[in-house]
Amino acid sequence: MNVAVRSRATTRQASEHFDVLIVGAGISGIGSAYHVQKQLPGTSFVILETQATFGGTWTTHRYPGIRSDSDLHTFGYSFKPWVGPPIATAEEILAYMNEVIEDNDIARHIRYKHRINSASWSSEQDLWTIEATTDTGEPKTFTANFLWMCQGYYRHSEGYTPEWKGTDRFKGRIVHPQTWPDDIDLAGKKVVVIGSGATAATLVPNIADTCAHVTMLQRSPTYFRLGRNAIEIAEELRRLQVDEAWIHEIVRRKILFEQDAFTKLCIAKPEQVKKELIGQISAVLGPDYDVETHFTPSYRPWRQRIAFVPDADLFKGIASGKASVVTDEIECFVENGIQLKSGKLLEADVIITATGFNLAALGDIAFEIDGKPLAFGDTVTYRGMMFTGVPNMVWVFGYFRASWTLRVDLVADFVCRLLGHMKAKGTKKVAVALRPEDHNMPILPWIDPENFNPGYIMRDMNLLPKRGDKPEWQHSQDYWTEKDEIPKTDLDDKAFVYG
Repeated sequence: MNVAVRSRATTRQASEHFDVLIVGAGISGIGSAYHVQKQLPGTSFVILETQATFGGTWTTHRYPGIRSDSDLHTFGYSFKPWVGPPIATAEEILAYMNEVIEDNDIARHIRYKHRINSASWSSEQDLWTIEATTDTGEPKTFTANFLWMCQGYYRHSEGYTPEWKGTDRFKGRIVHPQTWPDDIDLAGKKVVVIGSGATAATLVPNIADTCAHVTMLQRSPTYFRLGRNAIEIAEELRRLQVDEAWIHEIVRRKILFEQDAFTKLCIAKPEQVKKELIGQISAVLGPDYDVETHFTPSYRPWRQRIAFVPDADLFKGIASGKASVVTDEIECFVENGIQLKSGKLLEADVIITATGFNLAALGDIAFEIDGKPLAFGDTVTYRGMMFTGVPNMVWVFGYFRASWTLRVDLVADFVCRLLGHMKAKGTKKVAVALRPEDHNMPILPWIDPENFNPGYIMRDMNLLPKRGDKPEWQHSQDYWTEKDEIPKTDLDDKAFVYG
């Protein structure tokens, strides 16, 4: 350890040094740890996790019925067969992650209850210095050659709640699913769930039997896909006693092929896809239900994420009368519920605001490069992984239209190859920079709103890095292209600057 780093830490403690520091012990962090351990044996690494345990999203969210909205054959890791139903509960996902941790002796590398406050890069030392605080307030200092950001994209401490007039007048309870309280009792209560995304679609059928009645209040409809929570080919292969590793790979390939075809169809024939998706819902709700008002979105399919509803449970709840949907806008909260702009009053004892996330670019960590604060909105991204002017750092940001974990595996392979390449070149630093041929490239927002426009991205787009109009200078949503392109990346391309 150099003298400068030691002097900063002496008032607290000696800093610990690692080759690689991974931020977050969620699905991305655990997967990345597996790959660095397998592909770069002898590399020292640590995982810093704010929460008291692993799991990330699956630990933060504890609302009734919490489950995946994409299949676990692709959301699961490439190296670990998934043997359960394709749509899994948080408990099942955590058990799967725990097996990965135990099977690969990863637990000893994780430091729980460590909140990172700042990360500072020194070009003089070619080193990151990470300042963290434990849950008891004890400061901790770490240094690392390489920083691997696996913390996700949203603020875990609080969800997004719009400002509505009159919330202080409401005499019932207002709850956000991201901070679900242990003491809430919905038995016999009139409940309103505000929102129409995957969280609302999960909550409504899972509390419908408990509540007196539950209403899903949405400003506008969203798309859903319906189907059995099972994959026939997986069931058949298990009946034939095929090895689970083979089943995992076969099913992953089948699902990825079908997802690719579906995504292309959404773009080429959006009206056809729209008709099919809405037709599935009409088949459950019957010909007299007003599907046009409540389940016919104004945008084309896949412009926002499409949630899978296993066994049509949301729509069966509506058909049974235990749940209902109201499509309207909120005028204000009143003492006994919500006054809608249409003039209707929605009575409620409990209001659940399933209204989304707060974007947290790079984990709300204060970054500095050589003593100067870093604003990620001023950088340009290299394939959604690296950023111009930011040395020795990679960010894992998954896919919107495919499972997040597919990109975890791709990025991990890239990072391990990059670290190996640096070692072979005898260099300690790598950053990305625009090349001479990029000098007149348009600099654009992180994602094209015409392509994908969820609220949490649109609200805080300025916090995210910029993109160019060339494939290497943007975060592609096309896994099926990236799975071939990223492994072929020329690490000696002029975009990579070594030192």
